[in-house]
Amino acid sequence: MTPHIEAKKEDIAKVVLMPGDPLRAEFITEKYLKNVKKVNSVRNMLMFTGEYKGVRVSVCGSGMGVPSIGIYSYELFKFYDVDTIIRVGSAGAYSKELKTYDVVLATEAYSDSKAFSQLVANIDSHVTYPSSVTNEKLLACADTLSIQIQQARVHSSEVFYSSRPLEETIKVTEAKCVEMEATGLFSNAKATGKNAACILSISDHLITGESTSAKQRQTTFDDMIKVALESIL
Repeated sequence: MTPHIEAKKEDIAKVVLMPGDPLRAEFITEKYLKNVKKVNSVRNMLMFTGEYKGVRVSVCGSGMGVPSIGIYSYELFKFYDVDTIIRVGSAGAYSKELKTYDVVLATEAYSDSKAFSQLVANIDSHVTYPSSVTNEKLLACADTLSIQIQQARVHSSEVFYSSRPLEETIKVTEAKCVEMEATGLFSNAKATGKNAACILSISDHLITGESTSAKQRQTTFDDMIKVALESIL
């Protein structure tokens, strides 16, 4: 056990799906998994382990922001011997090419600061990368399921409310959408020699003003979840 996860080592599967919202973790588990066991409730960061089509998988909340996913993903990689974590999250669109509910696979993540990546993985860059092998599996599964995925650089923002003009942020980051966790996950995967990916559903559009409700973000985005689960088989 760790200060943040009460599960026993054998309670966590080798592959973890990681939404930010612990209630989304609970929803995914109830909808898609069988033989489910709740394995963590410390700080209400819910984590579950069950079976998808006979394959063992854990679904674990991460919380919001790089520091939060930084703690949970590191502990899962380092102390629970997790091999792969797939972030399944929501994102805001920076590009008119994207619409709400579109699915995006992160090819790289741009962070506003180098600090986390430098301290954790000695990465002297604003950009971190997922596992190419895991991304290839996700793309292959999406193709099999006839689910369209757009590949793009994502902006792992350090703030939700920014005083910087949106146009400047888009120019600096060269990203098509924004979320808040991928940099932490990718850095920890590199530091521990493990695999990580980030698949996102567009929940709102920063240019057009389109948006989804908190309830919709918690209980929809099925295409993203199906692709992630199929990739573990």
